[in-house]
Amino acid sequence: MTDNAVLRLRAERLAHATRPFLARGNRTLRCQRCLLPQKLCLCATLAPQNARSRFLLVMFDTEPMKPSNTGRLIADILPDTQAYGWSRTEPDPALLAAVQNPDVQPMVVFPQSYADPGRPVLNTPPQSGKPPLFIMLDGTWTEARKMFRKSPWLDALPVMSLTLTTASNYTLREAHGAGQHCTAEVAAELLAQAGDHAAAQALGQHFSLFRQRYLAGKPHHPIHLTTQTVESV
Repeated sequence: MTDNAVLRLRAERLAHATRPFLARGNRTLRCQRCLLPQKLCLCATLAPQNARSRFLLVMFDTEPMKPSNTGRLIADILPDTQAYGWSRTEPDPALLAAVQNPDVQPMVVFPQSYADPGRPVLNTPPQSGKPPLFIMLDGTWTEARKMFRKSPWLDALPVMSLTLTTASNYTLREAHGAGQHCTAEVAAELLAQAGDHAAAQALGQHFSLFRQRYLAGKPHHPIHLTTQTVESV
């Protein structure tokens, strides 16, 4: 079984849980590696890549437990990806050390409209100098905004504000607003713009297969109903 930082964080979260975490479809027998139904497991298709870019996931509460989480897909493709649980009052010392690593260029991936006046904002990833460390705030949109506002140890870092011109294909959860993309989609675009094209392509393909098999395991998902309606017209 291939390990990664998100799976380790999930294992830690399970070990300290005082009651079972019951996601939707919790009665389904799932692969404990990819969290898809066992008959739809995609673990055999994993193809890790090398990349100059680095990723650090700051994950809200139960996010690493959710089968629909896509931050885990980044760690599947880029094994050096780091993942930490978020705490407003007691951030993990290892997380604080990671964002202060002098060997990388850390930046918080978030829309520039939320950055305070005067805070440095980048609109394209740097392609020279130290490798970029893209810090992804992984949770629902409301949770991500809370992490952005209430993590003072991130305030001194520049914001990486990326514009994606294509519509999101996620559909596994309801988007908070138009134009929003899931964590893996944003990461794939960051990789592409940073020049890590092989990793970007691998992550995009991994996300597409994950999405396809996740939806195949949910025959009552609204997307199936929409497809059936279109086909009957």
